[in-house]
Amino acid sequence: MPEGPALLEVRHAVRAWLAAHPGPVAVALSGGADSLALTAASVAEAPNVRALIVDHGLQEGSAEVAATAAARALELGVVDARVLPVRVTGSGGTEAAARRARYDALNLARGDASVLVAHTLDDQAETVLLGLGRGSGPRSIAGMTAFAAPWGRPLLGVRRVITRAACVELGLEPFEDPHNTDTDFTRVRLRHEVLPLLEDVLGGGVAAALARTAEQLREDGAVLDALAGSVADTDGPDIEVSAIEKLAPAVRRRVLRRWLIGRGVTSSTDRQLRAVDALVGQWTGQGGVALPGGTPDARLVCSRRRGRLSVGLENE
Repeated sequence: MPEGPALLEVRHAVRAWLAAHPGPVAVALSGGADSLALTAASVAEAPNVRALIVDHGLQEGSAEVAATAAARALELGVVDARVLPVRVTGSGGTEAAARRARYDALNLARGDASVLVAHTLDDQAETVLLGLGRGSGPRSIAGMTAFAAPWGRPLLGVRRVITRAACVELGLEPFEDPHNTDTDFTRVRLRHEVLPLLEDVLGGGVAAALARTAEQLREDGAVLDALAGSVADTDGPDIEVSAIEKLAPAVRRRVLRRWLIGRGVTSSTDRQLRAVDALVGQWTGQGGVALPGGTPDARLVCSRRRGRLSVGLENE
């Protein structure tokens, strides 16, 4: 395998990740530059690497693209390359539905391995900008983590230009997904319009600065999460208001988020969480807060009664 400077940078990133998170790994391979470079580096740094290629079926010829990616992975030295055809359906638009289908398929196929995905520093910067623009709160602005089991992201400190250069060093021509230039997608416009403009206006270094901001927020958030876990019991079906009402709002919302997750509410927005927090910190007798979940006939609601919060179904 060539030892050019770009590939070496990718290999060093993968090596550092593996040292921190040992164990078997599979690589989510699309055939693009980022995932090809990640696959090559992973094969060089880890034993028995498998490649998992998701065929979303959204473009004509997607099966051939997936088959080509699998063949390249085998040439790079993976022990197995498996194509995973999926159906992209459901709410939230094509981008969100494809993401759900992709991660579900990868999770089912990974066995006991962590799945390495090829998100780069540029992807991290785009994620932070999306969070800022949507007012999604610090957890979203903190971006992606290097490891959130079973998903590993060794390349969060590597620029996209490096992965492309690594493919040149390897003599590989990456697949260029037309969706990556489709300006109907917000992230594509961020990548090709907003970030270049910010780099120009602010004199460069914006992507790296956004990634550093995300890292700082993750570090601060980890401290607050640990504090929230130590100050209140969130294992019960209800939570006593008096036990948390004097907590600082940032800590209290983390307590409530942990409790809601324990009640099966895993996708609440920052606005919904703040509305639940208002049942504690700004109580004026208001009604319950509707949350994701429920049934066709009843909605899932967090309510305050007799000094306690509870989550349950209420008829529409």
